[in-house]
Amino acid sequence: MAAPKKDTLLDWYRQMVLIRRFEEKCAELYQQGKIGGFLHLYIGQEATGVGVVSALRDHDHIITAYRDHGIALAKGMEPRRVMAEMLGKRTGTSGGKGGSMHLADREKRFWGGHGIVGGHLPLAAGIALKARYLEQDEVVVALMGDGATNIGYFHESLNLSAVWDLPVVWLIENNGYGMGTAVERASGQPELVKRAIAYGMREGPRVDGMDVLAVHEAVSEAIAYAAKHGPVLMESLTYRFEGHSMGDPQRYRSKDEVARYAEGDPIGRFRTYLDGKFKNVLPELDEIERQVQATIAEAVEFAENSPEPTYEDLVSFVYA
Repeated sequence: MAAPKKDTLLDWYRQMVLIRRFEEKCAELYQQGKIGGFLHLYIGQEATGVGVVSALRDHDHIITAYRDHGIALAKGMEPRRVMAEMLGKRTGTSGGKGGSMHLADREKRFWGGHGIVGGHLPLAAGIALKARYLEQDEVVVALMGDGATNIGYFHESLNLSAVWDLPVVWLIENNGYGMGTAVERASGQPELVKRAIAYGMREGPRVDGMDVLAVHEAVSEAIAYAAKHGPVLMESLTYRFEGHSMGDPQRYRSKDEVARYAEGDPIGRFRTYLDGKFKNVLPELDEIERQVQATIAEAVEFAENSPEPTYEDLVSFVYA
């Protein structure tokens, strides 16, 4: 595979920084009571999200669970409209009625954002079935957390995708914990990618999810395989630096553990890589940081000044 060009790599860096700063601002707004409900941050997992999205072809589909802000931003959804949705405003991506866990964009073939654990996996199989039935060259990438691999939706969806040779890449974002339970305490087979054996589909790879280049290359190859041969189960080993959600006291892991993983911060790693690859690139990266900060500030201002949904908004699209 040809090495990505400098402009592409800098754009990946911008996306990763945008996700990080967006999430940090969301945490701040949540603590101020401006974002309600649950809030699941993507901080630490940016390399996986950007690596996956960058591997998609224009006509491919992507669907994910409730830790969805990073995927939404990487897919190019407008930060200010995503922020407005976080604040429950009428100008949000779903008119303020979806909120944090239900981001989606039909035009970008990003199908959510789903609050029910694993509930999106049958939908991914359905989208892939449509592509196979109509003989369309489309692949679905379905991301899920490690905690979703022990429920019925996972078994049913993967099994049927293998039976029907569906063009889908099942990608487990293994951040080490399903809510507060470590993977090795919840799964008899902690190498989750090995579950592919039970369904007769291609296994792997198991990729370093803190390395955006490694994720991009692995997912690109998996998409090419799935388009021709059927489903793939792969695993991205990543880590979330924050709790499962904003209300998580994180008693199941030590501060020392988080600090160890923080030393391998995917943004810092990528910045070091770029600094070694391109001469005098650091000023460009610093400028990207400044531009992102301005984008976040504008998004917050837009969201806070946007109107609340009306009663008519509340009852629209209700058919019963």
